[in-house]
Amino acid sequence: MVWTPDYELQLSDYQSPESEINAALTSYSIYSGAKIDFSFNMNSVSFMFTKNFNDKVKAIFQKNLAVLVAPDSLTANQLLQFGRYDFDLVELYSRKIRKKIYEEKGAFSDSSLFQPIFNELQEEMNTVSAQVFKATDFGKDAELLQKEHDKVIAKINTLSDFCMTCKPKKNRK
Repeated sequence: MVWTPDYELQLSDYQSPESEINAALTSYSIYSGAKIDFSFNMNSVSFMFTKNFNDKVKAIFQKNLAVLVAPDSLTANQLLQFGRYDFDLVELYSRKIRKKIYEEKGAFSDSSLFQPIFNELQEEMNTVSAQVFKATDFGKDAELLQKEHDKVIAKINTLSDFCMTCKPKKNRK
């Protein structure tokens, strides 16, 4: 499932066979299933003349890999809120990657340009996610999680030229 601004993850999206809500459980966990997908297939001439790679970088949610394990519905919903935050964070970093590629891709760039950008921002995203995960105690601190989520949404909105289907303005910033 590709990220869209008008869809909010539901508990039913966590479709891994390992997902469960069961009162007999004594622990809880989440694997969000959200990731950045980056792929393109073009010859070197097409690559040379392509500036906008927005549609090649996607924030996706893999329902079959998304795991949510909780002893009760309260905990499950707290984890779900974190999962929603995390999917939006993946979209934010997808936009950051799109922007950086757009700004750095020159006429004679080759595809080796992408990997360092992808690696750097992927690492930053994982660090931010882990920090918020820890600071909010798996999403149990709903107020702090909401503040962090609001920041992510605001940043997504500031990068509106870099949505998957957008065409950035010609003038570079």
